[in-house]
Amino acid sequence: MFNIDRRLLKNFDIIILATVLIISLIGIMTIYSATRPIGDEAQPAFYIKQGTWLALGIAVMFLSVTFDYIWLGRLSFALYIFGVALLVIVFIAGRIGLGAQRWLSIGPLSFQPSEFFKLFYIIYLSFKFSTIRGQLDAVLLFKLFFTTTFFPFLLLIEQPDLGTAIIITTLFFLIAIAKGIQRKIAILLIIITLISMPFLGNIFWGGLKEYQKSRLIAFMYPESTHSTIGYQINQSKITVGSGEIFGKGYIHGTQGPFRFLPEKHTDFIFAIFAEEWGFTGSFILFFLYFVFLMRGLETALKAREDFGKLLALGITFMFLIYFTINVGMTLGLMPVVGIPLPFMSYGGTALLSNLIAVGILINIKSRRFELFH
Repeated sequence: MFNIDRRLLKNFDIIILATVLIISLIGIMTIYSATRPIGDEAQPAFYIKQGTWLALGIAVMFLSVTFDYIWLGRLSFALYIFGVALLVIVFIAGRIGLGAQRWLSIGPLSFQPSEFFKLFYIIYLSFKFSTIRGQLDAVLLFKLFFTTTFFPFLLLIEQPDLGTAIIITTLFFLIAIAKGIQRKIAILLIIITLISMPFLGNIFWGGLKEYQKSRLIAFMYPESTHSTIGYQINQSKITVGSGEIFGKGYIHGTQGPFRFLPEKHTDFIFAIFAEEWGFTGSFILFFLYFVFLMRGLETALKAREDFGKLLALGITFMFLIYFTINVGMTLGLMPVVGIPLPFMSYGGTALLSNLIAVGILINIKSRRFELFH
């Protein structure tokens, strides 16, 4: 299972590691700035907790590089079942917070199982698709959807965790397209989706919680000031815009520490960063994410077999979806669905699972030489 040699070090992707570490450190700096105490007011030391999780995550990331990732394929079904079991346990012993039942507690430690499930899901889905020869037909595609995605989708909707439910569904179809589906099936899926949107929309709306409906209303009518509807999105756009070209400077932002912007250190951390570093800093941050995502795609292209290719693509797609939705909702271009910004937003479970995913990416890239054994 474990196989460490000099070729692993030679092929180790230092660029992926460097970009992730830089973004993570920027995240800790921004968390501190967003939650720093004003006057004599005490604030929880979120940045210290995030730094602790980062240190643990880096250790686990390096550990996840040491074994041959092929073992993940062999263990994929067990990991998937374990992930689904955790989602079920949430309903029995989960802790409720902010209107959702998403957390499990083991002693003083609390974690969000859905963050780990996403990674287990990508591993299992990549392995399932890698065992299929040829293109996917309609029957096989729908069979795979209902056997791998439909049940966890329902579990996530009931928590409710709309963001993760959207991510796993999107990942299923992206990985399916990467694997290869018949052209007529792709056209048929688009037609069915367009025809059924009004019907599914009514069902979807009826199943939403009140706070989720408020988020969608805020997205469609951001000028609304009734209660908190539209307030968060408007404040986020004000925060981003106030940074202008070069920003106000580090620790000179006001929207975070003065509590004008809710969820400033979690889902809306990019707004705090943009306020302090402006368009210039935001461009540099986006460039770092771009480099990371391109290295992920390169890893997929150079993978030694289909499982590694689909696994690298799935992980890269996951980070791309995270980034796109988070920045989109921060700028008011997408509804607020509780998606954190990878490596920057405060949250130990998300940071740990993301760093494990990065370790798997580096693992795949490092072992491409085994093609030539």
